Amino acid sequence: MAHDVFLSYSSLDKTAADTVCSILEQNGISCWIAPRDITPGLDFAEAIIDGINSSKVFVLVYSSNSNNSRQVIREVDRAVHNGLPVINLRLEDVPLSKQLEYYLSSVHWLDAITPPLEEHINKLAGVVKILLRKDEAKDHDLEKVIRDGTLRVGKGAGAIAIATKIPWKKALFPVAIFGIILVIAFLIVTPLLKRKLSPEAAESVAGFEKSIAVLPFINDSPDQENTYFINGVMEEILNNLQKIKDLRVISRTSVEKYRGQNKSISEIAEELGVNYIVEGSGQKYGNVLRLRAQLIMAKHESHLWGESFQQEITEVEDIFNIQTKIAESIAAELKAVMSPEEKQRIEKIPATDLAVYDEYLKALSYWNDFSRESLYKALEYLNSAVEKDPDLALLYAGLMGVWMGIQQMGYEPPSIAAPKIFENLNKALELDPDLAEVHYYSAMIAHLMEWDWEKSEKEFLMAIAINPNNSLSRVIYSQLLAVLHRNDEALAQGKLAYSLDPLNPNMKVWYAATLMATGDFKTGLSLAEEVVAVDPGHIMANNAITMAAYMSKEYDKVIRAEKYLLPFLIGEDAFKEIEVIYGERGIALAYDEIMKHLEEYAQNNPISPIDMAYRYIIANQPDKAMDCIEKGFEIHDPGMIYIATKMLNLDPLFKNPRFIAICEKMKLQLPQN
Repeated sequence: MAHDVFLSYSSLDKTAADTVCSILEQNGISCWIAPRDITPGLDFAEAIIDGINSSKVFVLVYSSNSNNSRQVIREVDRAVHNGLPVINLRLEDVPLSKQLEYYLSSVHWLDAITPPLEEHINKLAGVVKILLRKDEAKDHDLEKVIRDGTLRVGKGAGAIAIATKIPWKKALFPVAIFGIILVIAFLIVTPLLKRKLSPEAAESVAGFEKSIAVLPFINDSPDQENTYFINGVMEEILNNLQKIKDLRVISRTSVEKYRGQNKSISEIAEELGVNYIVEGSGQKYGNVLRLRAQLIMAKHESHLWGESFQQEITEVEDIFNIQTKIAESIAAELKAVMSPEEKQRIEKIPATDLAVYDEYLKALSYWNDFSRESLYKALEYLNSAVEKDPDLALLYAGLMGVWMGIQQMGYEPPSIAAPKIFENLNKALELDPDLAEVHYYSAMIAHLMEWDWEKSEKEFLMAIAINPNNSLSRVIYSQLLAVLHRNDEALAQGKLAYSLDPLNPNMKVWYAATLMATGDFKTGLSLAEEVVAVDPGHIMANNAITMAAYMSKEYDKVIRAEKYLLPFLIGEDAFKEIEVIYGERGIALAYDEIMKHLEEYAQNNPISPIDMAYRYIIANQPDKAMDCIEKGFEIHDPGMIYIATKMLNLDPLFKNPRFIAICEKMKLQLPQN
């Protein structure tokens, strides 16, 4: 049975939880609450999971008791994993435990500290009703209750009350986020844009007849534990199609939105900007795999090709032969030209042992989660697979990606994670120089860490040659081209990347960054605003807005975006004071005050020097900005790569001899005023 709200609480707060449940249900909101809704004889843990899975909103009755409850932490973890909107109803003003802070530092919370409790629960009911709605005014009404103080935004400003899995402390400022983009590329948990393809993306794919999207395959197996296997098969078919240059294939990030949805083929195709759709389903019974796939012309929803396969899987070749046949059949139906090299890559069998490949697929199902438990589970499967086959490049590429996630999430320090990243990268390249993702990461490292522009471009071009439809390679390559002042090439690559992943809000922001780096702040601002229109707390989008809006002289938007970024660092009271200064005395003096607070914060906390530099420019303090540039060079800040572009508004420094010296050391072309 479906419920509106799952109530999580410590057993010590049962009286309060029962009150919350009673009042919500009086307001017409159905609740799942233990032990009332646990079916007699059903395992407790299983009942909890079923309750969360059947609910639409997760409400935590927060107190010092729930703060340290292992059961509550497990329930919160499950809710975040399922992508439920999370509301923290605070009964006590106590700091979050470290475990809960990871999940709840970026969600909305509602104070119920002052009596009477009933009054706060009635407000909670109003917020829940907004979240349950599906109309277009939902976001506007949610923002209204935030503005009037009913619902407050937690540290990091959650995305429309949806708990993100990105700890705010790991992504404090904009340039650092663009700079460490190779890891953020994994973080696809941000809600996808709920709109049709924008004019920019539509223009990119208009007239490209052989454009295609592979929808998530349905797992028809009676055992849902086989989902990882069916997903793996679907991904391999997608990867094979992406290797064909004559096709334009939408990235998984965008098609994942349609998992479990009932939209028509024509609607999906219109939103993705494609002419063809591939859909399929699979069943796995023991060693027997049944797989069905079909190609559909979206405009008329007409069936062009389809085939069913039933195969006993005794060797790993049995799986890859099916996946290869599907990809080649689709390409043939669309009359896509396939080069001998592309055909060879598609038909290549990357693994030789069935058990090893099965462990790889299991690892793949875990590592995009980014929770501590999931990343280490992926690590466990990959290490086990390496023990069985130490010469499989695919496994080392996976280990590299997982260690990147572990480092970015702060589960291990760089001193431990970084050597693992490089070790596995080099091992993968040694074993198989034909893996697109390995060249992509090699290009990223050369781009962000080594500042070796020639090597970075060579590696990006290699990654794109192997996988022409890799949107991430193209969009970050576009930023390298902007850094090298090859703006026309940068814009072409960025536009193509966006067309390949049009429903990914992060891709929209990365494309905006390319536009900003080449000086098009108006379009970059518009793209970032499209993201926050759906997800007001999107960190990268708000970061982009602070820069693009400033350069567009739309200062109200700058301060509005900073409202999602600065209060965590300097405090809400300090930010309110800054808003007053801005209203009375303007943007420069407001930033003068901001920098005083950030300087104080930086005494005990790490802050990117480049992030400080561009804010010092707004505060009309170019000397301090120059000091930060030199510090950024000294510590090898990834954001340094953008100093000679238009993005950071460092024009006042362009003729400074100290700035010119830094550009020469980095082999960056001096910018033109």
